Amino acid sequence: MIEQAEGRLRVTAPMLIANARALLEAGYPLLNCGAQSGELLLDLAGVAELDSSSLSTFFAWQRKATERGVQLRIAHPPASMISLAELYGVSELLPLA
Repeated sequence: MIEQAEGRLRVTAPMLIANARALLEAGYPLLNCGAQSGELLLDLAGVAELDSSSLSTFFAWQRKATERGVQLRIAHPPASMISLAELYGVSELLPLA
């Protein structure tokens, strides 16, 4: 679902409403791995399918990371995530790497 490797988190599961809660909870403890550098890369290259819940999940992770002093950035966002963010008017809030 989420793999931690080389200072980054890789999401390997679809980011859909059906598994949003599981992804959210799986991601929270992993946000600490960026505490030393103050930055953590969230790699979404392995996400083949997502819906609007992906934005909610990301923003929840971002809030938790900020509380821990970690800047969370997105690498390889799927085009559909960018489109959804633009549709909802939150694209400027996505910290793309």
